[in-house]
Amino acid sequence: MEESLLAVAILWSILFLYSITGSMDFGAGFWGMVYGKRKDSTASKIANRFLSPTWEVTNVFLVLFVVSLVAFFPFAAGMLATVLLLPVGLGLILLTIRTTFMVFEGKTERFKDLLRITSGVTGLVLPALLVSILPITLGGFIAFEEGYPQLLYGKLLSSVTVYMHIAFGLSTALFLSALFLADYAREAGDETAYHTYRRHAIWLGPLSLIIAVLTIFTMPEEASWIVENFRENMYGFGMSVTLFLIGYVLLFVKRPNGDVGYSRLSVVFVVLQYGFAIYAYGSAHLPYMVYPHLTIEEGFTNPTMFNQLLIAYIIGLCILVPAFILHWKLFLKDKRYLKQD
Repeated sequence: MEESLLAVAILWSILFLYSITGSMDFGAGFWGMVYGKRKDSTASKIANRFLSPTWEVTNVFLVLFVVSLVAFFPFAAGMLATVLLLPVGLGLILLTIRTTFMVFEGKTERFKDLLRITSGVTGLVLPALLVSILPITLGGFIAFEEGYPQLLYGKLLSSVTVYMHIAFGLSTALFLSALFLADYAREAGDETAYHTYRRHAIWLGPLSLIIAVLTIFTMPEEASWIVENFRENMYGFGMSVTLFLIGYVLLFVKRPNGDVGYSRLSVVFVVLQYGFAIYAYGSAHLPYMVYPHLTIEEGFTNPTMFNQLLIAYIIGLCILVPAFILHWKLFLKDKRYLKQD
C-alpha cells in the first residue's frame, strides 16, 4: 500500500471511530434533554449515566483526527482551514460551550435544567455542522480568488444536498445513540428505559437508511464523479445494507427468557454496517480530498516524516488502547456504576 493511502486509511479510521462515539455522545445529550422532565421514565438517567464519563473519550478522537490531518497532510491543512473556517469555528465554539457545561453539570443543581438543554441542543447542532463539511469537498462550492480558496456560502446554503447530509447526520446520531442506550439500559437492568430506546431505534433505523439513499440523488452535477465511484464500491454499500437488516431484525427476535431483542448483537451489526458504508464512501472519494482542487498526493507529507509519525502513532495506541479498555470496564460494564441509584 502506498504511504499516502495508508495515511488516508488511518485518518479515515479515526473519523469512523469519532463518528460512532460522537453520534452516541451527541445523541445521548439530546435524549437526556427530551426525557429530563419525565417522572414516568428513567431514560434520562440512563442517558446521563452513559454521557457523564464518556464525553471526554469522544473528544480524544476529535483531537486525534485534527492532529493526524495536520501531521499527515500538512499541505492540505492550509486550504481546508481557509475554506472550513466558519463551520469548523462554529463547531469548536459550540463544543467548548458543551464541554464547559458538561464539566459543571455534576457540581451544581441550580442550573441543572440549563445544562441539560445546552447538552441537548448542541447534541443536535454539532453533528449538523460537522456533517455539512462533507458536501463541500465534493466540488462546486469552492472558488479561487487571486489564488486563495473561497467558500461560496450562498451556493452552499441553497443546495439541497447540504440539508440532506445534515438530515442524515442527525438521524444517524439519534439512531446510533438510541440503539446503544437500549443496550446500555439492558446492561443496567432497566427494562423500562430499554423499551423506550428500542422503540426509538426501530423507527429511526429505516429513516436514516432512507435519507442516506435519497442523499445520493440530491448530489449536484459537480459531484457526478463520486456518484460514478459509488457504483464501483457497491460491494461495501451492499454489505452495509445487509448488516443493517441483520441488526434491525435482531431487535425483534424473542430471547429464551421471553425478552424481545438482542440489543448487544444489534449494536455490533449496526456499527459494522456504518464501518462498511464509511470505508466505501472513503474509497469512492479517492484520490481527492477536495474535488477538483486537492488530491491526497498533493496534500501528503514527505515519506520520512510519515514513517516517524507512524512510529509515534503506534506508541500512542499502545497507551490509549489499555486506557479505553479500562474505561469500558469501569463505566460500561461495572454493575456498581450501571445500577447506581
